[in-house]
Amino acid sequence: MDNYGYLSILPPVIAIILALRTKQVYIALLFGIWSAWIVMNDGNILQGTIAAIEGMVNVFKSESNTRTIMFSALVGALLLFIQYSKGVEGFVNRINKLITYFENKQQGYSHVIVQLLALITGIVLFVETSISSLTVGTLYRPIFDKLKIPREKLAYIADSSSAPSSILIPFNAWGAFIMGLLLTQGVKNPFSMLLASIKYNFYPLVTLLIVFIVIVSKKDIGAMAKAEKRVKETGKVLNDNAKPMISETITSYKPKEGIKARAYNMVVPLATMVLMMPISLVYTGWNNVQNFDSFSNHVFQAIGKGSGSSSVLYAVITSIVVAMLLYRLQGIMKMKEMVDLTLKGISELMPLALLMLLAFAISSACKELGTGNFIANWSKEWLSPELLPALVFVISSFIAFSTGTSWGTFGIMLAIAMPMANVHGADLTLVVAATLGGGVFGDHCSPISDTSIISSMASASDHIDHVKTQLPYALIGGVITTILYLILGYNI
Repeated sequence: MDNYGYLSILPPVIAIILALRTKQVYIALLFGIWSAWIVMNDGNILQGTIAAIEGMVNVFKSESNTRTIMFSALVGALLLFIQYSKGVEGFVNRINKLITYFENKQQGYSHVIVQLLALITGIVLFVETSISSLTVGTLYRPIFDKLKIPREKLAYIADSSSAPSSILIPFNAWGAFIMGLLLTQGVKNPFSMLLASIKYNFYPLVTLLIVFIVIVSKKDIGAMAKAEKRVKETGKVLNDNAKPMISETITSYKPKEGIKARAYNMVVPLATMVLMMPISLVYTGWNNVQNFDSFSNHVFQAIGKGSGSSSVLYAVITSIVVAMLLYRLQGIMKMKEMVDLTLKGISELMPLALLMLLAFAISSACKELGTGNFIANWSKEWLSPELLPALVFVISSFIAFSTGTSWGTFGIMLAIAMPMANVHGADLTLVVAATLGGGVFGDHCSPISDTSIISSMASASDHIDHVKTQLPYALIGGVITTILYLILGYNI
């Protein structure tokens, strides 16, 4: 059976409605999976429930899914290592020295430099959105306060540099997760597809450009302009009635006492992971290259044909081993501490691993149901393929805004958008990019988004003030992106 008719759309609809009503994405996805398997078992609740459980177990039958989930859990261990070793504190001290140099310059000039440094830091820490926004917030908060830059501006920079950089530089859990979803939808070379989609993933590109322009031009709009005016007139970095959210550290584990803070304890492990990802891609894709005319061409093709899930897993394991050796040589940690930190770190990111499991499971269930095929065939008569990228972007944005999660949106929408692209003859890469960009845009605007909440916490900003000041810039980026998808839809 190609699809189950109108019943094919029931599971994603249930997941979306429950997410909107309850704001509990895990429960919403779970009920979506359950309803999918009940439909496939002709309404038999017992058989459907058992099949749903087995469907989630079968996620681990895919080696790629298993590697991706392992990677996301191990990243938690790496984050704890660099926090506990005072690597983050050392990095903060280095940045502070650089900032002190610019404090001697003209005040307006130092304002621009500090904000640009915050933006660059957020982009460089693309490995994980939480560490990016938390580091930017906690690192730059004291100097932003000293220079009388509103907390809302810090939260905006932290938020706008985390998810956009993580999805544009896919050597991280985001990339591994998306590649797993693409594999579920039958894409043979998901890494190549993901790389090809980057040039069409306009929202994160436009967002980073807008942040840069706002910083350099010193021109703000809407609520952010009012915040800047408040600081200039009163010197207050927060509104009088603001209720700042506060987080002092990147993780719940405090740095070890009695050791010297060194920046390389953070830089070396993270640089190792970033460097190992392309190396692992070359290694895993080397034997898959058939025709090449030079060594460099072989390497380039091998990267495109490499296993993304294997590469990120090998990279994070190598990074953890390097961190262990580095800290052991300095006498910072003993083996027992390393084991305890690893287990603690894995436990802290288990919610992320669970979200991956559920997203993979509902994506697979929707494929079995033929959800995407049904919607594609149903819309074939009235939906122009030229409009599909823009429509997919808008729908993905709405779901992500309402649920507060881009990852949950990816899991639902890729299973629908990709079959629609195939049936309508639309450019698949463009539609994938629109799905991913829409997920980031909606998540970026949502007051219940975890990245927005973390940015408010790290910056000690009032969360509602952060959402209000950020929203105009995000909407501008969203409108520009929609127009670009309309233009490309008619020209590709």
